[in-house]
Amino acid sequence: MYKLIILDFDGTIGDTNKIIIDTMQATLRELKLPMRSREECCKTIGLPLKVGFRTMMPLTDEQNEECFNTYNRIFDENNRDNKVEMFPGVKEAIKQWHNAGTIITLASSRGNASLTNFVEQMQLGKYISLILGAEDVELAKPNPYPVLKTLKHFNIAPEDTLVVGDMSFDILMGKRAGCHTCAVTYGNGTEEELRAAGAEQIVDSFLNIK
Repeated sequence: MYKLIILDFDGTIGDTNKIIIDTMQATLRELKLPMRSREECCKTIGLPLKVGFRTMMPLTDEQNEECFNTYNRIFDENNRDNKVEMFPGVKEAIKQWHNAGTIITLASSRGNASLTNFVEQMQLGKYISLILGAEDVELAKPNPYPVLKTLKHFNIAPEDTLVVGDMSFDILMGKRAGCHTCAVTYGNGTEEELRAAGAEQIVDSFLNIK
C-alpha cells in the first residue's frame, strides 16, 4: 500500500471534458479568435489555462489574459448547476485508500478555488489532505515540482508514492519525481500516449489500481 497517492482532477476524478471544451470554444467565439476543433482543445487539457490557449495559437499577453478571464467566467456560468460528475469507482476507491491510512492529495493545473469548489460539491473534503492548484506551484506539469512540493510537505519518499492521471503530463511529472505512476484510460489522453509516457500501470477504473 502506498503512503501517499497524488491525483489529477480533470479527466481523472471529474468528467470535465465536455464542459472544458465547450468553454474553450465559447471563449474563442466571444473574443472573435480563430476557432479550434474539439480535438485541438482536448490536447491542451491538463496544461495551465494560459499555456493551453497559447498552445493553440499565438497570443499577446493582453489577449491571453482576456482568454483566461473570459474562460473562467463562462466556466462558472456553465457549471452553476454542478454538472460535473465523478467517474465510476472514483469515490469508492478514494474511501478505501483513506480508510487504509493512505494520504490522498490533488495536483492539478486548475485554479485552487475551482478545485476546492469541486471537492466540496463531490463531498470529498474529508478524504483530501492537500490541494495544489495552478497558483500554488512555481512550475507546472510535466515538471515534477507539484509532486516534489507534496512529498516535502508530508515528508514522504517518492518510492512510497503513486501519481495518478489521464494525460502524459501527469505521468511524466510523477516519473520525473521518482514516484510510481498510474494512468487511467477513460480521460483525455490516449492509451498510446500514456504508454509512451511510461506509465507503470494503465487501468480503466480507480478500483483496479494496485
